[in-house]
Amino acid sequence: MFRDQKPSAEKIMLKRSVGQSGDTAMTKKAPNPIDKHVGSRVRMRRMMLGMSQEKLGDALGLTFQQVQKYEKGTNRIGASRLQQIAQILQVPVEFFFEGAPDLRDIIPPGTSEASSPAFVADFLATSDGLALTKAFMQINDPKVRRRIVDLVEAIAQGDRLA
Repeated sequence: MFRDQKPSAEKIMLKRSVGQSGDTAMTKKAPNPIDKHVGSRVRMRRMMLGMSQEKLGDALGLTFQQVQKYEKGTNRIGASRLQQIAQILQVPVEFFFEGAPDLRDIIPPGTSEASSPAFVADFLATSDGLALTKAFMQINDPKVRRRIVDLVEAIAQGDRLA
């Protein structure tokens, strides 16, 4: 390596992860909560439009694997790319940040996430969450809706006791 050349991020991570025994296992860094949230909102909107990862990738000039990494928060989405995604998915850029976690209020692992707005966004970003929400919204009778909520709560309570 030349004197002025900076080491790559991979080499820096490799140096940091070398233990006392000399092993060189790479450490995996957890996705940033904001990147994860933005990615889940991309996924939710893409699914709402019935668009595949491949179709979004084609529109962006990327592979569907890159779209997957964006959606999981593994890879960060740059500002210009986010603008491009917003245009393709027909939403303002702000849409991707709605309900984003405040980094000061991140819930420590092992504590309850049920009260977090991110919990709802994570649920809606799943195919089951989106399908359930769409179907539920088509039910007009409030009594039927209430009975469905009661049923789901009873099933959940049974799972907790089992």
